[in-house]
Amino acid sequence: QVQLVESGGGTVQPGESLRLSCAVSGFTFNTHYMSWVRQAPGKEAEWISAINGGGDSTWYADSVKGRFTISRDNDKNTLYLQMDALKLEDTGVYYCARGPGSTTHPPRRGNWGQGTQVTVSS
Repeated sequence: QVQLVESGGGTVQPGESLRLSCAVSGFTFNTHYMSWVRQAPGKEAEWISAINGGGDSTWYADSVKGRFTISRDNDKNTLYLQMDALKLEDTGVYYCARGPGSTTHPPRRGNWGQGTQVTVSS
């Protein structure tokens, strides 16, 4: 079965950084697009980034462009999200997801992991 296990979340102050990881198993990782999705309490899920199978093409939502970097290590079956210059509005649960995405077409919820909490608080 497909398993996506996020880690690396925590509580930080504005301007600080976090690095999220997603350990993947159950499918051929290097042939799949991967995405990150986040959801704040009371809000709709927001697709924020995607990367192709080979890791040479990336996409970002305007809300995180220039601050977040998606990457992957196919030898380790791991997806990453480096988050710099964090803002209060970045607070939410961050999910690793299998599949491509866009602001209008996020990955199907059945392909998300369990999520990891990111809290940005002053």
